[in-house]
Amino acid sequence: MMNKNPDHVAQDSDPQDQGFSVETLDASVTPRGMLELLSQDEVSRLREAGRGDLDDLFRRCALAVLNCGEETDDAAEVFEQYPDFGIEIVQRTRGIRLEVRNAPVCAFVDGQMLNGVKDHLFAVLRDIVFMSGKLYGVDQLDTETANGVRNLVFHILRNAGLLHLRMPPRLVVCWGGHSIGSREYDYSKEVGYQLGLRGMDICTGCGPGAMKGPMKGAAVGHAKQRIRNGRYVGVTEPGIIAAESPNPIVNYLVVLPDIEKRLEAFVRMGHGIVVFPGGPGTLEEILFLLGVLSDERNDDIEMPLIFTGPEGSGSYFTRIDEFLVKTLGEDIRRHYRIIENDSIGVARQMTKAIAGVAGNRRKTGDAYYYNWLLRIPMEMKKPFAVSHQNMEAVELSSDLPAAQLAVNLRRVFSGIVAGNVKDAGIHMVREHGPFKIRGDRKIMQAIDKLLKGFIEDHRMKLPGKAYHPCYTIVAN
Repeated sequence: MMNKNPDHVAQDSDPQDQGFSVETLDASVTPRGMLELLSQDEVSRLREAGRGDLDDLFRRCALAVLNCGEETDDAAEVFEQYPDFGIEIVQRTRGIRLEVRNAPVCAFVDGQMLNGVKDHLFAVLRDIVFMSGKLYGVDQLDTETANGVRNLVFHILRNAGLLHLRMPPRLVVCWGGHSIGSREYDYSKEVGYQLGLRGMDICTGCGPGAMKGPMKGAAVGHAKQRIRNGRYVGVTEPGIIAAESPNPIVNYLVVLPDIEKRLEAFVRMGHGIVVFPGGPGTLEEILFLLGVLSDERNDDIEMPLIFTGPEGSGSYFTRIDEFLVKTLGEDIRRHYRIIENDSIGVARQMTKAIAGVAGNRRKTGDAYYYNWLLRIPMEMKKPFAVSHQNMEAVELSSDLPAAQLAVNLRRVFSGIVAGNVKDAGIHMVREHGPFKIRGDRKIMQAIDKLLKGFIEDHRMKLPGKAYHPCYTIVAN
């Protein structure tokens, strides 16, 4: 049953707010998919897990999913806007239902919750509560070893229905910023369209901007080719989804436990990667992949990587290329290709490269659906706890091997992402001031130059929002 709550009023905390109030709705919803058929014992344990340490995390992520009509990158802003939001797991004879109170009205049409939002809501329940270890036994996996983490990521993706045994390679991972202008958004959509025409599926971080554009374009391309099983996969983690709601094109959503396992999921599941202009989060993703590909054990692994943007954004990738060479060395260029303002060229090149990936997987005996043979160093897999102390302690020295320096640089940009959009990171900066990033002068100058470019191009926050740096640069 659904009831409108006109008495509930929460002020929008946007600085440009004109004083309007928000409407909310209550709802009782039942799952579709894997959570539809549960034993009474599973339901009892699910409710117990949902009432424990995971309760607040589940509530925050559920609210972000339901707040699908707003584009924001500030989790605190969403929580302040809907302080009375509540969600409860209710046991019933045939399984479970969710009782939702004071949810954003944008998640409904004519009083009924949108099916896509409902699917995302239960995906959050599945991955945050159901996969917590109490129900699937994933807590028995050894996550202190590289192989244990690899298996954990496999379990999560398999239970989300994302691994298909006989499907040929066709999943293109698209990375890029949430804070981009219309020209770059339209270009990302055009690239997605060209990939969709060629039968490629799309995987992104699931949010707005360059994460939404490729999916939207591919959906049109699939429609023209009468492809009815197109996949638009959103891969996220709790800190990000709380700040960035999944875009409505996503039809497969998976929430990994942390940023490191999210990044591993991208490269294990994807067959090729296209990078659009973005901010520190995009650079974090680039550094993760280049750190992995720099490991000599991966020399025989094919993972096509293309940097691309519309006319006029070439300077963005010129700066990225310059930064990568200054920090990781000239040899790093062998792992990527830059294509400017050529959506058809990107799609053709990626389609051809993925055919090569299929041949490589057959030759090595690796699976199409999961890149088991890719070696990811344990240093890349260890969750980085963002704090002022840990950020200042990250070693940024030119004497480090390129692969290790890539690990450390990724951690720095992960911290900047946390300070920009994640609730915990934002609170740290508000309470204790900006993070200090310390290292060799050459590296610090490269980081400072790149970040200043991001700020000038308004890539740190959504358009219309002032940016206050969450970091300071200190050269040794």
